[in-house]
Amino acid sequence: MDLNNIVLGDDHTSPLYTISNNSHSQDKESSFLSTGNDGSSGEDDDYDGSDEEQQELEQASYPTGLEAAERIEGMVLSFLKQLNRSLEQFQPDNPQGRQGNRTRHRKIELQFADRKKGTFDGFTATRSIRYPFKATSKNISSKPFAQVFRVMNFAHEAIVDNMPLTKRDMYYKDVPLFTSQATVDRLVDDLAATFEVDRADLNVRASSKGLICGTGLVINLIGGETIHINHSEGSLIPVSESIESFEVQDNISWVLVVEKEAVFQTLCRLQLGCHASLPGPGIIITGKGYPDVATRQLVKTLSDNLPLYVPILVLVDADAYGLDILSVYKHGSSSLRHERQTLAADRVQWLGIQMTELADLEIDMDNLIPITKYDEKKALSMLNRPITTMPMEWRKELTRMLHIRRKAEIEILSTSSGRYPPGSPVLLHYLLRKITYFVDSSA
Repeated sequence: MDLNNIVLGDDHTSPLYTISNNSHSQDKESSFLSTGNDGSSGEDDDYDGSDEEQQELEQASYPTGLEAAERIEGMVLSFLKQLNRSLEQFQPDNPQGRQGNRTRHRKIELQFADRKKGTFDGFTATRSIRYPFKATSKNISSKPFAQVFRVMNFAHEAIVDNMPLTKRDMYYKDVPLFTSQATVDRLVDDLAATFEVDRADLNVRASSKGLICGTGLVINLIGGETIHINHSEGSLIPVSESIESFEVQDNISWVLVVEKEAVFQTLCRLQLGCHASLPGPGIIITGKGYPDVATRQLVKTLSDNLPLYVPILVLVDADAYGLDILSVYKHGSSSLRHERQTLAADRVQWLGIQMTELADLEIDMDNLIPITKYDEKKALSMLNRPITTMPMEWRKELTRMLHIRRKAEIEILSTSSGRYPPGSPVLLHYLLRKITYFVDSSA
């Protein structure tokens, strides 16, 4: 979703940026559109294309919700045609349908975009589900088809009736069929990738889990409600489909994204967002581990629209999973590769913690945690990623972790003994120093 237009208020003394929610527009391209006091849009005045032509172009390029419904119907029709051909084999006037006592099965197959392999040179990798999977199989099951059609039915109803629902809603509508929430999550994203639409085009919303605190941010919801973010208590990040616009104070100096909720709550209690030792007020966000879509959309929105002198920083554990979470914010996830344009926040920077800075913080290496086989497997897998999504600085960090067989969590900062005054919050001093450095470097 694009929440991507920042305009200054009509009054030059206005302390707010307004970030409008354009998620209902079919234009998926991010744009920076400044509006002057005379109401001019800031677009090229020499553009000679009509509004109608532009609208037709957008509609041809990007499916609407109803077009997504048509694509669902198309897949169902394909299935029914294959099923009909398969049943024709067993008609009395078709003796070729049986050979002796053995029935010849005509496979029914549906193809889906393979989100793990993605698209290369304009070719989209695919995977298939078939029935029967093997003609000689003794355990033929139609359950994969039943699960797919159940999800498509939910999405189709949501589009036609204009009644949004969440993946969680889908799961609880048929727990015996799906057996796990992960099944629904996978199928919804598979269908969105296959139909080349965003999940929101299927009228399926993400469940929110991320939190935000800080100073100078107001979220205006479509229903007329307003969420005022404060610096001492976290607020739930709403899904982007329910957001009308943001209002951001123009003195915002930084944004900090934190991996862990416990650390986030600590920073809220310490009122880091308005700390007097920082160059200015800031915003703190957490996705509680791997972030949900709503959190990633918010970070993406801030990345696209805040001035370049406002750094967007990420604080994660010094281990493979921490760096992978950083990568999800910056480069997107493999499972939602088809939505990278609306989710990846290219501007985010790695604040820490880093293995290479632990010595300067006077942290005893004996306090570090031994890596597990899962940490090692994750690190080796990430080292195989291309340099475009795995910068050299990250590679060095993973290589060092594998070499010393140790990792560090953010909480390790509490064991530092000599750098800061006794009894003072080490994490707070660490962040004050690092955030100030990034703000000064971005000025």
